Amino acid sequence: MKDALLEPCLFGYWRSSAAYRVRIALNLKAIAASQVPVQLQAGEQKSADYRALNPAGLVPLWREPDGFTLAQSLAIIEYLDEKFPDPPLLPDDFRQKALCREIAYTIACDIHPAGNLRVLEKLTADYGAGPEARAAWNRHWIAAGFDAIETRLAAMAGRHAIGDRISLADICLVPQVYNALRVGLDLAPYPRITAADAAARKLPAFMAAAPEAQADAP
Repeated sequence: MKDALLEPCLFGYWRSSAAYRVRIALNLKAIAASQVPVQLQAGEQKSADYRALNPAGLVPLWREPDGFTLAQSLAIIEYLDEKFPDPPLLPDDFRQKALCREIAYTIACDIHPAGNLRVLEKLTADYGAGPEARAAWNRHWIAAGFDAIETRLAAMAGRHAIGDRISLADICLVPQVYNALRVGLDLAPYPRITAADAAARKLPAFMAAAPEAQADAP
């Protein structure tokens, strides 16, 4: 872990949807960075060494050679988008830009936190929730968010979530669809979401960022 700190690096976990988002952004912008695995199931995110870098004890974490660190996937992506503006990750039109953020925030702020590992562990510790109860919990909250996103996307035209250009909305949507499939959510009610997901996943930047393509995947 310490050797990797000599160059720009992303601390993440192969199946973390938040780290998945940042990997996609890095690939789209062709930003070279080392991938530093943090084994969440083994509790490495709780170690003193890792918390010295990220006191929140979460992934992802971006670190630059001068010691600058940044947590929270959307903060990292927006930082990278400002530092490396080509290609842009937000639409040019200010209303489409706002709608793009709405979709991204629905995923990152409403859906994702409910399925975070530490939330699921708390459900098990306090209420005895087993694997199926945890999956049902996840399905409920993903569906609640997808209902809103599908309605929004259905009013838009284009190959991707917002028009014909990949944006932050797609960067957030694809990892969340991955999670939805993992917990067994029926995606039939979400044709626009599944179409945007399928179009994005064909792109090399998304394929290289996929969980199964990561070095720490089992």
